[in-house]
Amino acid sequence: MKPPLLLIGQGSNDDSGSAEFGRFVHRLRCRLDQTAADVSGGYIAKARPRLSDSVASLVARGHHRMVVQPMSLTGDVWLGADIPSAMAREQDKHPMLTCDYGRPLGSDPRVLALLAERLADAAAEVASLRLVPAAAGPLDDEPERIEIGETAVVLVGDGSTNPETNADVHRVSRLFWETHAHEYLTVETAFVSLTPPGVPGGIERCRRLGARRVIVVPYLLFAGGVLDRVWAQAMAYAAGHPELDVRCADVIGDCEGLADVVIDRYEEALSGITW
Repeated sequence: MKPPLLLIGQGSNDDSGSAEFGRFVHRLRCRLDQTAADVSGGYIAKARPRLSDSVASLVARGHHRMVVQPMSLTGDVWLGADIPSAMAREQDKHPMLTCDYGRPLGSDPRVLALLAERLADAAAEVASLRLVPAAAGPLDDEPERIEIGETAVVLVGDGSTNPETNADVHRVSRLFWETHAHEYLTVETAFVSLTPPGVPGGIERCRRLGARRVIVVPYLLFAGGVLDRVWAQAMAYAAGHPELDVRCADVIGDCEGLADVVIDRYEEALSGITW
């Protein structure tokens, strides 16, 4: 039997994020069941199941080696400190326990492709096309056509006090533009908190560059409180700029494409590939 895969989330007080994380754990459990590999998931704080409970359950089922996969797109301070510290505490409780770590999901080409799918979905949302005043004053019956070259993208990361983590989000924005969004006016970078520019600042830069439509793409795995803040900041800006069509894409979410990436990280860790 292969060592189990343990997915670790940071945790939040938002039930929707926890529910989607749980669905993703179930998806991987079904996928890896064919290889006789167990799958579990836990949070460091705030949400349940807690990491300590998930580890204890795996150990009780006879597992003493496991692959730990942080469910984050960036290798930030949280990954660099909190998760190893948390696992060290678990190893103190279970002295026979050993761990291998999967590398961050980050700029994997398949993750960029999933972001491109979310972008395309938002761009195709006819219902959110704005109606513009005709020359005589009343609204046209037909939505105004806005070309892709008049549409900008803002990729929004969580934000960190670690400059390297923020720089990594900028790097992903550039990769995303060159590989999937080169027909758009630009791909700008913004952050939810902790570091500038914020979401309004990113949209404003696009407006000044001449964009008539801006699509905000969250660089996030699952729905939850952070996504709500992204949407709230974007919509607050849009309310003050009715001439600009502002749309918000969805997160990557629970899907087969993300499961493919995580399974590859699991297999890498088993084969001894380090990062």
